[in-house]
Amino acid sequence: MSEKKRWSKSTIIFGGTAIWGLLLVGCVMVDRTVIMPPNIAGATYVGTKKCDECHKDQTGHFEGATHSRLALKDPKVGDIGCEACHGPGSVHSKSGGSKGTIVNPNTSPETCFTCHLDKRGEFNLPHAHPVLAGKMGCNDCHNPHKGHVVARSGAELESPNETCTKCHTAQKGPFLFKHNAMTEGCTACHNPHGTVNQKMLISRDANLCLKCHLEHPAVAGDGTIMAGGQDHRTRLQSGTCWIAGCHEDVHGSNASKAMRY
Repeated sequence: MSEKKRWSKSTIIFGGTAIWGLLLVGCVMVDRTVIMPPNIAGATYVGTKKCDECHKDQTGHFEGATHSRLALKDPKVGDIGCEACHGPGSVHSKSGGSKGTIVNPNTSPETCFTCHLDKRGEFNLPHAHPVLAGKMGCNDCHNPHKGHVVARSGAELESPNETCTKCHTAQKGPFLFKHNAMTEGCTACHNPHGTVNQKMLISRDANLCLKCHLEHPAVAGDGTIMAGGQDHRTRLQSGTCWIAGCHEDVHGSNASKAMRY
């Protein structure tokens, strides 16, 4: 009888501890990503209010930004802070904002890679934007302080294509004959962080185009490959759609509906 009572008491204690643990985890994991911020020698955390004294342009909109959901691991600072990405700011504050006293993720992409580890791998692929070479930074395409982190997306009037065509002006248009893939976005065909294919294409061959342009064969089982109302069996052997001399102007054309120059 006494063993049964001891077993029941232990079970209750164990069960209560387990429930309390689940509640604690549930309180901690409130749609936040807990990260370890970058380190600055000799610096301590000062909190976002201190940053706000000089950087209102950045902090004024930060509450609605994607990155506002980051949580600092240091309990002395609190949940959200600029220092999650920029490192502790005491030295920066005391020096009056001197350069080199705070981390600038736009020139130090390793700060971004703390969370976005997969992007470091993509930037190391043979064809990638030159972020690792220091010729551009993540902020050139992303807005970490305001709204959605991918610039010109969500409810904004401008499309994500505006981010790419800011540099790639020749692909912007307008064109007499638009390629509908541009409506879907540049990332329909390109991975902007990097791929193993030239031009950062997500596929190296005609399968990239056939994802959208493949039609049902006119006669089932005869082996035809219909695209644009025409059989492409022999044409696909000549190379990719954009280098075989047929559809070179793939972003849009002013001369041909078939995307020719």
